[in-house]
Amino acid sequence: MFQSIKASIQNELQDIKEAGLYKDERIITTPQGAHISTTQAGQVRNFCANNYLGL
Repeated sequence: MFQSIKASIQNELQDIKEAGLYKDERIITTPQGAHISTTQAGQVRNFCANNYLGL
């Protein structure tokens, strides 16, 4: 069943990315605190986002 909708889902995700509405999560490589390091941006300031709902 998944194979029948896989292409449709991939197309929809691509449209979302092209519209600038897709959010990649950064991978935190240090313990959480006011300053953290990530794999994408190096050292950054950490502002709590309460992103448990993925909003």
